Amino acid sequence: MADLDSIVDDLRAEGDALDALVAELTEQQWSTPTPAPGWTVAHQIAHLSWTDNVAERTTSGAAGDADAAAEFDVVLKQAWSDPTGFVDAAAEVESRRSNLLATWRTRRHTMADALGRVGRGVKIPWFGPPMSAASMATARLMETWAHGQDVADALGITREPTERIKGVAHIGVRTRDFAYSLHQQAPPTEQFRVELTSPLGELWIWGPGDASQRVTGSAADFCLLVTQRAHRDDLDVHAVGDDAQHWLTIAQAFAGLPGTGREKR
Repeated sequence: MADLDSIVDDLRAEGDALDALVAELTEQQWSTPTPAPGWTVAHQIAHLSWTDNVAERTTSGAAGDADAAAEFDVVLKQAWSDPTGFVDAAAEVESRRSNLLATWRTRRHTMADALGRVGRGVKIPWFGPPMSAASMATARLMETWAHGQDVADALGITREPTERIKGVAHIGVRTRDFAYSLHQQAPPTEQFRVELTSPLGELWIWGPGDASQRVTGSAADFCLLVTQRAHRDDLDVHAVGDDAQHWLTIAQAFAGLPGTGREKR
């Protein structure tokens, strides 16, 4: 993966791209339902705003801000008290802000600034295992891109994929074993070979060249698959080998309980 500065730059750019989609929306358009059941466009931005704020607090805490670290501990306890409902509850509360867009703009840039202050080797606490600043930035990039897709779908906008999705694809590959654990299944011991064609035609590769289990196809479509923003049958993603075939049915790049995915077009 790229260095931290490059990932943070991509994170900011992805936020800017989504910002451009919602900047001129009417009040009625903010209430447009998205593919996520019960979530409007406002809920999507509200979720990103809340999560970016929490990410900034725990990142600042890892960089030495004791008050920020304490604030994240409170949020973490609240989350564990309602593990299946806290995300929806936070999105609902934040969606009612009269200054939602301005708040999100401030929070996402503050978070990006905080990520740049984390020292090498420092691990940032999160709802799952602690992670490096580069991993946190990549995770926030993935979330911004995925929820941006929900917004685009709701508004009937077709987004042109960019090379920034390499971070999303990287998480999708790296979370293979995580997806198995969510389904109480033992992951394969063999590494998979993943070969994806980028939006500009480059070949992105993970895994050993002699692997018998292989996944190939469009990087953009692979990202839609691992973020569960489209049905597998609608995507240019192909697997060779029973294990690779099965992985594509459970792949999940995001934290939390297994999602329901999207219906086939």
